[in-house]
Amino acid sequence: MGNILMEIIEQKKVEVKKLKEKGLDESIMIEMVRPSLVETLKTAEAIAIIAEIKRASPSKGTIKMDVNPIEQALSYERGGAAAISVLTDEVFFKGSISDLRAVSEAIKIPRLCKDFIIDEIQIDRAYQAGATIILLIVAALSQERLHELYQYAKNKGLDVLTEIHDEAELKRALELNAELIGINNRNLKTFEVDLAVTERLAKLLDPKRHMIISESGIKTKEDVLRVKQAGAKAILVGETLMTSANLPNTMAELQMHI
Repeated sequence: MGNILMEIIEQKKVEVKKLKEKGLDESIMIEMVRPSLVETLKTAEAIAIIAEIKRASPSKGTIKMDVNPIEQALSYERGGAAAISVLTDEVFFKGSISDLRAVSEAIKIPRLCKDFIIDEIQIDRAYQAGATIILLIVAALSQERLHELYQYAKNKGLDVLTEIHDEAELKRALELNAELIGINNRNLKTFEVDLAVTERLAKLLDPKRHMIISESGIKTKEDVLRVKQAGAKAILVGETLMTSANLPNTMAELQMHI
C-alpha cells in the first residue's frame, strides 16, 4: 500500500494552499457551548466511546457512503457516546467540513475534527465548524510544527488529541505535556492494525497525568477489555459502529461497566 500517510500529507499541502488563497468565510462561524472532552473523561464511569462518522477509508474502501451524519451523530449521542469524531478529509475518507458543521449544530457532546492537520488555517476552519477537539498526528509533523499547532489550538480553547503509534512518537508527545494521548493501533504507513500497540505504549504513560484513548481495530467487548486493562480511558471506534446492524446494542456492548 506504500506510505499512505505521506501521500495524504502531500494532498493536505495542496488543500491548505487553496484554503489560504480562498480564505475562510467568517459568516459560517458556529457560536455554541464547547464541552471539554478532558472534563468528560474525568467523570466517566465506564470506558468512554468516541464514536466516529466515517464514510470510507484507504484501507477498507467504502464503508457507508450514504450515511446521514446528523442522524448517525444523534444515534451515537443517544447511545451514550462521550464524543463524536467526524472525518473531514474529502479525498481519502470521503468526509467534509460540512459534515462537522451539521453534527456540531445537532449534538451537545464534544466534537473531534478528525483530519490530517498541518496548518493553523485548518484549526481555524475546524473551530468555525464547531469542533471542540482537534487531532494532531505526531508522525505527520516536525516537532516544531507539532508544538506550534498544539499551542495554537489550546489558545483557542480546543482540546488536542495527540496521536502516537510508537515509542519515538510517544516521547515527542510527552515533550508537549499532552494530556489526551491517542494510541493508534493502526500503522498509518501500512494501515496494519494490532491492539498490542496500546498495551505496549500505555505502560510508558502515567494514568494520573495522561488520558489514554485507544484508536482503531476495536470490534468486540473482548477488545475493549484488553485496551481498558492496558490503561485506556476511552476508545475511538469508527468502522464497527458504522457497519453495525444494531447500533444501540453495539454501543451498549462496547461501553460495558468493567
